[in-house]
Amino acid sequence: MEETLAKADAKYLTFRLARESYGIEILKVREIIGLMDITAVPKTAGHIRGVINLRGKIVPVIDMRLKFQLPQAELARENCIITVMAEGPEGALLVGILVDAVSEVMSVPGSDVEAMPSLGEDIRVDFVLGLAKAQGRVTILLDIDKVIQAQDLSDLRLLDGALESKQA
Repeated sequence: MEETLAKADAKYLTFRLARESYGIEILKVREIIGLMDITAVPKTAGHIRGVINLRGKIVPVIDMRLKFQLPQAELARENCIITVMAEGPEGALLVGILVDAVSEVMSVPGSDVEAMPSLGEDIRVDFVLGLAKAQGRVTILLDIDKVIQAQDLSDLRLLDGALESKQA
């Protein structure tokens, strides 16, 4: 697991889901936007909330609560969409992730990051870069490229292509 540990002294955008704090490497983040209308698209995976029109560009949105199998909550004013560049086998794709709230940009010294402990053979945690200990709490540092898996990216590309051709 050592090769997947978070980079030493990196910056992470932290956000909340339920009562937990998560972080993604700031270099993956494109922008943070307030909650806007999300258009549901039939026959997509349950965690794909739909798409948004971001300045003329169709951007698919993944509901991180549903992706992590957390209970769905009512949308609130604090909810926002973080747009990230997710890398997959077919290249990068701009994706929105719906989160409960954005917290801060946090500098994380490598000495404050520990590897994810083993939780058993059946529990997949390869998307966790490490656990950051800061300000008296633990922040789960995510590898967004592994959170948004190859299958998600493939589905989102098909969705993006179908919607782009309908716009033309």
